[in-house]
Amino acid sequence: MAVTRLKRKDRKNKNTSRQEVKTLKLATNLELGSRSRQSTTDQLAINNAILAKLSAQA
Repeated sequence: MAVTRLKRKDRKNKNTSRQEVKTLKLATNLELGSRSRQSTTDQLAINNAILAKLSAQA
Protein backbone atom coordinates (compact mmCIF):
# COMPACT_ATOMS: atom_id res chain seq x y z
CA MET A 1 0.00 0.00 0.00
CA ALA A 2 1.43 3.35 -1.00
CA VAL A 3 1.87 6.10 1.56
CA THR A 4 0.04 9.23 0.49
CA ARG A 5 1.27 12.65 1.40
CA LEU A 6 -1.17 14.80 3.32
CA LYS A 7 -2.17 18.08 1.77
CA ARG A 8 -1.19 21.24 3.60
CA LYS A 9 -4.68 21.78 5.05
CA ASP A 10 -4.84 18.22 6.37
CA ARG A 11 -1.36 18.47 7.90
CA LYS A 12 -2.41 21.69 9.63
CA ASN A 13 -5.61 20.10 10.95
CA LYS A 14 -3.70 17.08 12.20
CA ASN A 15 -1.19 19.24 14.08
CA THR A 16 -3.75 21.62 15.57
CA SER A 17 -6.03 18.82 16.74
CA ARG A 18 -3.05 17.06 18.34
CA GLN A 19 -2.08 20.27 20.15
CA GLU A 20 -5.67 20.86 21.31
CA VAL A 21 -5.79 17.39 22.84
CA LYS A 22 -2.46 18.04 24.52
CA THR A 23 -3.64 21.34 26.05
CA LEU A 24 -6.89 19.76 27.22
CA LYS A 25 -4.97 16.99 28.95
CA LEU A 26 -2.72 19.55 30.65
CA ALA A 27 -5.68 21.73 31.69
CA THR A 28 -7.53 19.08 33.69
CA ASN A 29 -8.75 20.21 37.08
CA LEU A 30 -6.91 18.95 40.11
CA GLU A 31 -9.14 17.04 42.49
CA LEU A 32 -9.01 17.77 46.20
CA GLY A 33 -7.00 15.23 48.11
CA SER A 34 -5.15 13.98 45.05
CA ARG A 35 -1.43 13.35 45.19
CA SER A 36 -0.90 16.03 42.57
CA ARG A 37 -2.22 18.76 44.84
CA GLN A 38 -1.37 22.27 43.69
CA SER A 39 1.39 23.98 45.60
CA THR A 40 0.71 27.33 47.28
CA THR A 41 3.96 28.71 45.84
CA ASP A 42 2.87 27.76 42.32
CA GLN A 43 2.68 30.78 40.01
CA LEU A 44 -0.91 29.89 39.07
CA ALA A 45 -1.96 29.86 42.73
CA ILE A 46 -0.25 33.21 43.32
CA ASN A 47 -2.01 34.72 40.28
CA ASN A 48 -5.39 33.38 41.46
CA ALA A 49 -4.85 34.86 44.91
CA ILE A 50 -4.01 38.26 43.43
CA LEU A 51 -7.06 38.14 41.15
CA ALA A 52 -9.30 37.17 44.06
CA LYS A 53 -7.95 40.07 46.13
CA LEU A 54 -8.48 42.54 43.29
CA SER A 55 -12.02 41.32 42.59
CA ALA A 56 -12.85 41.63 46.31
CA GLN A 57 -11.70 45.25 46.31
CA ALA A 58 -13.75 46.16 43.24
